[in-house]
Amino acid sequence: MATVTQPLYLSVISAARRRRPTATVKTDKKQRQSNLGFDGHIKETKWHCVEGCGACCKLQKGPSFPSPEEIFDHPSDVQLYKSLIGPDGWCIHYEKSTRKCSIYPERPYFCRAEPEVFKSLFGVKEKNFHKEACSFCRDTIKSIYGSNSKELYNFNSSIRNASS
Repeated sequence: MATVTQPLYLSVISAARRRRPTATVKTDKKQRQSNLGFDGHIKETKWHCVEGCGACCKLQKGPSFPSPEEIFDHPSDVQLYKSLIGPDGWCIHYEKSTRKCSIYPERPYFCRAEPEVFKSLFGVKEKNFHKEACSFCRDTIKSIYGSNSKELYNFNSSIRNASS
């Protein structure tokens, strides 16, 4: 029996629920300053989708990712999610040649990585959206393409450039 998994943002939230509190780490002055902008304020990382990735469109990711039944409260959402899985585990609407979603404007609500969706499905506060989305986007990219992939490099570069 194949394990069905969810889009990236579902992985993000589910893993966020399981995340253990992290210890406070002391940083030196130089390291703290690297997170500061010219005005002395801490630069906030802003998540955004990086075109040409598609890691979240790989719907069957494996047993380390939660199943749709673990994520959705409504059986109709579970059924819709499962109906999107192609024989190769990728979403049937993901066009591999262009690395884009063929129904992007009409995609299901759970395919929308937005603060409102994260909050309604998983209880993630809006203030935590960007940090959690970035973290788990990286984890999903690593699991699909690998730790040394061009997709991970492109994601990290894009997020870093947008936040500076």
